[in-house]
Amino acid sequence: MRSWLPQGFFARTETEEKRSRFLTTLARADSEDEARAIVAQVRGTFPDARHHCLAFVVNVADAQPIERSSDDGEPAGTAGMPMLEVLRGAQLGNTVAVVTRYFGGVLLGTGGLVRAYSDAVATALADAPRVIPQRRVMWGIDVGPADAGRVQGALMNRGLDVVDAAWGSSVRLTVAVSDPGLALPIVHELTQSDQDPIELGTRIVEVPLAR
Repeated sequence: MRSWLPQGFFARTETEEKRSRFLTTLARADSEDEARAIVAQVRGTFPDARHHCLAFVVNVADAQPIERSSDDGEPAGTAGMPMLEVLRGAQLGNTVAVVTRYFGGVLLGTGGLVRAYSDAVATALADAPRVIPQRRVMWGIDVGPADAGRVQGALMNRGLDVVDAAWGSSVRLTVAVSDPGLALPIVHELTQSDQDPIELGTRIVEVPLAR
């Protein structure tokens, strides 16, 4: 299963090889347009750099992921594709990597370039958090305002994800569950009611990946 970077993730790391500097921008991108916008942003941030090599993988519902890479003037096959292979090996989706190179005056050769660009992305990924997208059933639970905080805290303590709380004359807690059959007895116990929650459909929930 592919993992993702968390929503809004954007980070930059730096490596060096024979006096050439490699600045790696790693970010979450949920579409090809978002990925290309990040690439454009990096180009604008470092307009004096010789190369802005890129690789990204963007998930598409019910289809194969969109994968793109570019050597941006480096010898063919020495930058973009090695970067993409690192993303593939990490089983990452919805991720864009841009490696900006400042030439240090020493030629690295094709093998050296492949290693430098691969290592740059691998270094950026080393400490990056991951999430796993999971489709879960959403349930609406209506409770009184006086009980909302207690019930929400108890649900979370039992391992249920409360993804929203809409306040009004009553409070609707939206709970994401992977197994409704296990969740219903807990809800009945906590609300002290036989009223069943209202099924609200499904949603993709991003669950932190333990590393």
